[in-house]
Amino acid sequence: MASDHASTVLLTGYPSFLARRMAEQILAREPDTMLYCVVRSKLAPLAQELAMTLPASRRNRLVMMEGDAASMDMGLSGAEFHEVSSRIDRIFHFAQFSYIDADPKMAKHANVHGAREALEMARAAPRLTQLVCMSSATVASASGLVRETDPPKDPPYRTVIEDTLAHAERIYGRAAHQIPLTVLRPSTIIGDSDTGEIDRLDGPYPLILLLLTSSRKSAVPLPIRGDVPLNLVPVDFVIRAAHVIGSSPSAAGKTFHIVDPAPLSTRRVFELVAHAAGRRSPRGAVPSYVARSMLRAPGVERFVKSPRAFLEVLTTDARFDATNTTEILRGTGVVCPPFESYVDRIVSYVQARIRERRKNDADAQLADDPLL
Repeated sequence: MASDHASTVLLTGYPSFLARRMAEQILAREPDTMLYCVVRSKLAPLAQELAMTLPASRRNRLVMMEGDAASMDMGLSGAEFHEVSSRIDRIFHFAQFSYIDADPKMAKHANVHGAREALEMARAAPRLTQLVCMSSATVASASGLVRETDPPKDPPYRTVIEDTLAHAERIYGRAAHQIPLTVLRPSTIIGDSDTGEIDRLDGPYPLILLLLTSSRKSAVPLPIRGDVPLNLVPVDFVIRAAHVIGSSPSAAGKTFHIVDPAPLSTRRVFELVAHAAGRRSPRGAVPSYVARSMLRAPGVERFVKSPRAFLEVLTTDARFDATNTTEILRGTGVVCPPFESYVDRIVSYVQARIRERRKNDADAQLADDPLL
């Protein structure tokens, strides 16, 4: 079936934060592209609400279909599956669980079964030029030099996310000779470098919360090693890089590390956070058992259910080769901004979230007060 558009793309994961940003990028940068999004039924109202914020010229090229990217035929009807598969020339598979405290069964369903279903859709698409799959830079190794050509590491894994994403990459690897497949491995994704916006306060955010909610007069000790590199990438850079890579036929068959080429040390990152917040710089470090107690502090504990795994992930002493990414982004103007250039916006956004949370808690207490 021919399409009236220059290109037709399938995106999974909408309306998650990363997939929503990808949808906005595609619709903005490709005015002649039709975009199909597979949306879980319980998220359909939110997806429709977000779509209504788009300009009409973009909203009219967005088609949402209720389904589940990790179920058979992505949960679509036979007619819907045929419509999508016969038209699409690219797939951006962004439906995944990425936070370290995810339920193992749900993570396996999304990350492993989702990988298989993305491949099945790709096999059914005669016009396909590229299947772009989101993974993580930590799946190949937790230390030393990690190359883009390195395969997923073997067990044991530090988190269920590393386990399931490594499993997914092995599935992709077995299909690479049949399908034009590209794997994206971002490092730790943080907020937008222009606005600070992020959806979930995981990754380094519990430590940022610890700094911002502590006494201004005290210097909080680092609960992790301060000498290892902390590779952070703002979401806007990840999305722009993913779009360039996913629009380049030469990317098929390759893996791309979307990383900061010059990451700061963990200590320097949190010194900059403290300075932006008007707090004293972190001093010294503490033993791991003390660190785990610190992460159970009020306002922080709700974001860290597994302190040990959280600390292990943040103390990854790894350096990421990004040869493929550097080459494909050359001349595009898409570069990773230095953390120093946007840390103030990251901090401002978190401070606003803290104020909103406190206001909501105060309003809830007033509503429950029997004397009012």
